[in-house]
Amino acid sequence: MSGSVEAVLRERLLAGAQALGVALSEAQAAQLLDYLALLQKWNRVYNLTAVRDPQEMLTQHLLDSLAAVPPLQRWLARAGRAQPRLLDVGSGGGLPGVVFAVCCPALDVSCVDTVGKKAAFVQQAALALKLPNLHGLHARVETLATPFDVVSCRAFAALADFTAWSRGALAPDGVWLAMKGKHPSEELAALPAGVQVFHVEPLQVPGLAAERCIVWMRPAEVRSA
Repeated sequence: MSGSVEAVLRERLLAGAQALGVALSEAQAAQLLDYLALLQKWNRVYNLTAVRDPQEMLTQHLLDSLAAVPPLQRWLARAGRAQPRLLDVGSGGGLPGVVFAVCCPALDVSCVDTVGKKAAFVQQAALALKLPNLHGLHARVETLATPFDVVSCRAFAALADFTAWSRGALAPDGVWLAMKGKHPSEELAALPAGVQVFHVEPLQVPGLAAERCIVWMRPAEVRSA
């Protein structure tokens, strides 16, 4: 990217973060822009994302993922976990997992994908961006049994499938964070009794007219007869 393009992207990133209430340090802003450049570089060879234009990538990937950071930070603050762990399912090129790792340094983030090149990219991003709290996993989420406090996804699968496939990786008192477009009424209706939706949180992404929301879920309490 040319210097002028980088300057415009940086300005838009900082303005978007401010609008979302995300306090980015200079180092974090640099990491996010370096991640964007790395995503573009790898995208020329591997199909990590269908979005190619850097301006669109900023809005549809970085700012879209940043919109979920304040809700995640609020949950982490309330939960008060000493060493919180997050699993990002079907992470692809690391969205939103890489953004979470940059903005929440105390959060240990693992991005899992069934495509080896995508997991390798996340590993490379962790090295290039100097993020010791970021890991790329090449696996099916159904095979993971290590408990995570938060299991997230973004445009991954229907809510019923997402929760069923990742149930074994969720800590007993953990939560699911599913990033969706418009309010997924049909998907919510299809959830089994063992999954409780406790909040559907609207998101407003700067520069994006489309609807966005987070569906917060947890395992439902099993009541004895």
